[in-house]
Amino acid sequence: MNQILKNKIFLKLFAVFFLINLFLSCKNSVASDLRNGDLLFVTAKQTGLSGAINNVTQKEENAPFDHIGILEKADNGIFVLHAAPKGGAQKQALKDFLKDQSEEGQKVIVYRLREQYQNAIPEAIEKAESMLGKPYNFNYILDENSYYCSDFVERAFRNDHIFKLEPMTFIDPKTGNTNTFWKEFYHGKNLAVPEGELGCNPNGLAASDKLERIKELK
Repeated sequence: MNQILKNKIFLKLFAVFFLINLFLSCKNSVASDLRNGDLLFVTAKQTGLSGAINNVTQKEENAPFDHIGILEKADNGIFVLHAAPKGGAQKQALKDFLKDQSEEGQKVIVYRLREQYQNAIPEAIEKAESMLGKPYNFNYILDENSYYCSDFVERAFRNDHIFKLEPMTFIDPKTGNTNTFWKEFYHGKNLAVPEGELGCNPNGLAASDKLERIKELK
């Protein structure tokens, strides 16, 4: 084999090696500056259940969210602890969580507890782990046997009073009347709209002064 051919083969192998390392570096950089206990908020859609949640809960223009999970950095990987309609309270690999949101056209924004509240994280993750396996709460009315996403997170941090339950509202701010989606939603379940009952939502949690917005995950 002449030297020119050897050089060509070497350059091709070097290029492949470089691209593989570049890919792995970019992949790892997604989570490299994330911390244990970071909160991952998922942006809301404009229609359906997601849009209906956002319609009656959005507090800030830059915080239209409909889902939330807790990041756990463990020895065997990076996970998201969350309660979702598909799978209930679960521990999902971060890469799969991000893939799910991307496929739905939604973005993930990282929020972090301010330094003075960071000591709440170990107990919160332990509590979240203890709630795994419970079904999803499709009524969005608090109970002890099922959880919806923000309810799951609020309970995880409850002992340290990081978040608080507030009276829920299902009023459309544009009309001043009960949002049509929610009126039909609860009518279909033979339940009264739980206006004023205690609960929580992703937008309310994101508005907490105990959190700071870090970045969008890409």
